Order: sequence, then C-alpha cells, then structure tokens
Amino acid sequence: MEIKRDRYLQQIIDFMWDGQVKVITGIRRCGKSYLLNVLFKNYLFKQNISPKNIISIELDLTKDIKYRDPLALTEYVRSRAEGKTEQFYLFIDEIQMSDEVRNPYNPDGKKITFYDALNDLRSLDNLDVYVTGSNSKMLSKDILTEFRGRSDEIRVHPLSFSEYYSAVGGDKEDAFEEYAFYGGMPLVLSRPNDTAKTNYLSSLISEVYIKDIVERKKIEREDILSQLLNLLCSSVGSLTNPKKIADTLRTQTGESISQNTISAYIDHLEDSFLFSEAKRYDVKGRKYFEYPYKYYCEDIGLRNTRIGFRQQEMTHIMENIIYNELIIRSFSVDVGVVFSNEKNQSGSYSKVPREIDFVASKGGKKIYIQSAFSLPDDSKTEQELRPFSLTGDSFPKIIVRKDIRKKWYDETGVLNVGIVEFLQNEELGNIPT
Repeated sequence: MEIKRDRYLQQIIDFMWDGQVKVITGIRRCGKSYLLNVLFKNYLFKQNISPKNIISIELDLTKDIKYRDPLALTEYVRSRAEGKTEQFYLFIDEIQMSDEVRNPYNPDGKKITFYDALNDLRSLDNLDVYVTGSNSKMLSKDILTEFRGRSDEIRVHPLSFSEYYSAVGGDKEDAFEEYAFYGGMPLVLSRPNDTAKTNYLSSLISEVYIKDIVERKKIEREDILSQLLNLLCSSVGSLTNPKKIADTLRTQTGESISQNTISAYIDHLEDSFLFSEAKRYDVKGRKYFEYPYKYYCEDIGLRNTRIGFRQQEMTHIMENIIYNELIIRSFSVDVGVVFSNEKNQSGSYSKVPREIDFVASKGGKKIYIQSAFSLPDDSKTEQELRPFSLTGDSFPKIIVRKDIRKKWYDETGVLNVGIVEFLQNEELGNIPT
C-alpha cells in the first residue's frame, strides 16, 4: 500500500540544491524514512536521476555499520562525489546511530560527531544532503541548533485524515471513526485486526518513546514520567499547568513532586514530538497568558491506546484532531480568550473570559475555530457563537461539527462545516490573501 505524502515530498523538492542539509524530523515511525527512501527517490528516478548518483547509507544496517564513524562516512562520500562533474544525492538514514570518535589530530580535544561530518559534506557543490533520524537524539531539536542556520527542517507528522483516507478509501464517515480511534501512525494501516493495532501502538509508547526519553535525558523517575504521560493523555484539550499536575500526582502517589520536575518532563515529551503546547492568547489585548496551557497529543491513536481506550469523548478527540490538522497545515495555533462584561449575582458587572478553541495564524492573518460535537439547541449554539462576536474583528470564523455533513454559513457569516469535510478540504480554513 502506497500512502501519499505529497505535502512533505513537495517541501523536499522545494529545498533541493539550496546548499543546506535537509533534516527530516518527527516522532518515530511517522514515515520519515519512507518519505525519503521511497517517495523522494521515486521522484528522482522520474527526473532521470541515475541510481548510481544516489548515495544511500542506512546506519541501522550491518552493511553500513562502518559508516557510523563520521570520519569513515566523510571519506566514503567524498570518494564517491568529490571532483566529479555529476551531481549526487546523499541519503543518510538513522543518523543518530553515528558514533562520536576521537580527533586524530587532537586526541584530547572535542570529539568528532556526525555534525562535523555533515557540515563538511555540505561544502561539496555537487552534493545535496538529506538525513533522517528516529530515536531521541534526532527527536530533539539539537541537530537544528547545532547546524545554526545551515539546515532546512522538514517536519513530518503522522497521517492526516486526508492522507489516511487516500489509502483506505470506503465510506468517509466510517473511515473517520476508525481514524479517531486508532489514529494515523502509518503502520497501523497494515495491522490485520484491532488487537494487532492496539499492541503496536502500545509498544510504540512503552518500548520506543518512553525509553528514548529515559535514555537520552537520564530520567531517574520513569514512573513519574509515565504517570505524567497518562495525565496529559487523559486531559487533552483541558487547561492545566505544572502546579496542577504536581498536585494531582501528589494525590495519586502520596509523595511531593516539584513543579520544576514536571516542567522538565513536559519539555521532554514536547521535544520528542509526543505533545504540543497551545498557549492562551488574549485576542483583543494581543498578549499571552503565562498559565494555564493546553496540551495535544501528536497522534490520537497513541493517546487512546495509552489510556486503554477509556474516555472516548468525541469532543476532546475532535479537538485534538483539529489542532493537529491546523499544525500540519503550517498554522501557528493558540487558544483564544475574549472577555465579556456580564452582570454577577450582586448586580455589578465584571469581565468574564470566554474561550475560542483555536486562533490559527499564518502570514499576519488569522481564523477563529470552534470544535463542537453537536449543536442540538439554541442555547448550545449561542454558547459556541458568543466568543466569536466578542473578537471585534472580521477575520473568518468556523465551527467544525460532528453532527452535520453539508457546510453552510449562518446569518453572521460563521461557517458551519462537518469534521470530515473540514479535514478533507484544505481550502476550508485557508486564510484569504
């Protein structure tokens, strides 16, 4: 089964021969290697690039284990490309498996790493360099920091619903229900039954992601990291902060856990691309609130598996899926806050915060989006629409719903659209230019 990843393929194509190292990042098993070694390679073949001009090195395989030495890697690639008139493409898969070696000219100095090797190779005018990585060394942003502006990042995500549906076909609503349950990790599609899908996702979390973080960050309290992961999965789309989480864990474990520890562990989960943080933004005041934030899981199937497929509230699942879709579409996404003057029980007026699920920004413009499972009556409709009326601007406003299939605009210009159509039609939510 071939899954189209046209968005990321086009990004790679756009970066070709720009003199930078192309770094393909993302959560493990989201399809980075497939993108480079199958989809992009097939594109090059269609451009009449000869296979002998593609230097492929897979550091996780025994045949290429000698090139884990960055000096040996550099020597080999230079022997293939240096001094030639032809253009070459270098693909290095699993770059994090490269070793650090002593500098032969300064044995007591700084060790030679794959950063040095790649910075050396990018100086060859006839070599275009692409790398992927899958464990914690590449899941962090270290490689982008190390290159200091000499690299392009192609951030790959699990399958969007549109990509997922292009592979599975069938009834769209049924496909969405499956997607909302098991998510978009590509290999889930090849698993033969529900048990196999669940076991695969569960093993990714415990045997891959958690172990990566523990090993890289030298985590002493893996149990706390695991419980934090459970809490974040249980509360996707809910406002929280390190103090609240620390208090919850203290209640659960009977021991005091510092807010600094919780903050550090959340950072590790974000660095590994397991979660994203959405800050609260004062729409009219144009400022961010320090706390609380919301956290969304990179893949809803991972989230559902981690909590044993309990808490299957479609409201939270939809919200997480919409957030991920907006990120995939290259929006900057915040949680919007607007204030209304409302009379309290004493008869005086006070400012009451109202939430807009997402303020999605791009290129200096923005759209407002509410996620609603259903709007069964006028009261619920007014509740969702009221924050829109408080923004004081005319930027596009959308309610994404589960209870409708045909899109329509209400009398105030708010677009009501079904979740499946929103996810499949990228023009919905585009910011007019």
